[in-house]
Amino acid sequence: MTAIDPTAHLTAEQIEELGRELDAIRDEVIADRGEKDAAYIRKVISAQRKLELVSRGVLLFSIFPPAWIIGTAGLSVAKIMDNMEIGHNILHGQWDWMRDPKIHSTTWEWDHVSPADQWKHSHNELHHTYTNVIGKDNDLGYGIMRVDEDQKWHPFHLGQPLWNFLNACFFEYGIAAYDLELGKNLHKRRRKNPEFRARAKAVGRKIRKQVLKDYVIHPLLSGPSFLPTLAATFTANLVRNIWTHSVIMCGHFPEGVQVFERRSIKGETRGQWYLRQMMGSANISGSRAMHFMTGNLSHQIEHHLFPDLPSNRYAEVAVKVRALFEKYELEYVTGPLPKQVFSAWHKVFRLSLPNRKPKVKTPDREKELVAA
Repeated sequence: MTAIDPTAHLTAEQIEELGRELDAIRDEVIADRGEKDAAYIRKVISAQRKLELVSRGVLLFSIFPPAWIIGTAGLSVAKIMDNMEIGHNILHGQWDWMRDPKIHSTTWEWDHVSPADQWKHSHNELHHTYTNVIGKDNDLGYGIMRVDEDQKWHPFHLGQPLWNFLNACFFEYGIAAYDLELGKNLHKRRRKNPEFRARAKAVGRKIRKQVLKDYVIHPLLSGPSFLPTLAATFTANLVRNIWTHSVIMCGHFPEGVQVFERRSIKGETRGQWYLRQMMGSANISGSRAMHFMTGNLSHQIEHHLFPDLPSNRYAEVAVKVRALFEKYELEYVTGPLPKQVFSAWHKVFRLSLPNRKPKVKTPDREKELVAA
């Protein structure tokens, strides 16, 4: 919610025309997707499974330092692939058109403590619908951070750099927590809600399954390498969590990315929804390998415009989308990973402190921001 609206120069007609042009880009990809795309995701899944199997096999001998290093590195990459390019995108329904029951959003489960069905609700239905809308998008600050200068500051916010770091280290558990909306559901009355209790039990079962696989069965199979394998698996999960958190932070939190008030989306048209996705997201520039390791979420703008398009098509779509940014004189927020990470963390630190100059707010706006 910047003082100057970066989209104010656009007329209502231009915004709807922008929407039609973006619809045309999406329709073109949908009409063209086919066997080449299907072969891509099957190849990625096969490569990930082989890498994880080999890495876990190497870690059986992790008592030897070279085996520990190779196995840990391989398992870290395999876990990132599972969560980013495979799990995240399959659960978005990007590959449902293949009608393959083994690679479908309704049947896929991932290497993550958050059950797939709960993640799809909080991410696909809420985050992608209400992108960067304060009080509606739980991904925005994960419910633990101040994300805009117009939000009322509390002393609690001084700790948000620490909260953010801890969230990064244990990110999969943080996601599971806000999928459950613990902030509001831990109230005594809501804890007794049958629906919440059922979802909490599902998360508990998933956590037990993940812990049993990573921290009990695999280390036990390693025999004398029990402790090194335990440490290797913990390290791989830590690497995956920090990498995933960094990519997502870079997609919605760098300087230049806009946030929105709840009242701003009332009566929102298709064109206005597209425009909010464009202004509420940021990209990461880099090599093809870097794009792959981010699950192509380095093309966060394109992903938010077209969340159900195959991820391997975002690079080609990005060229056309960026041209539309230029045509409509909008800022395409992008940059290399170090720059975007620094920008996001700088914002975390900056907003942990009270504003230097008090903001002037209308009574309605103040009420809305406090409620958020």
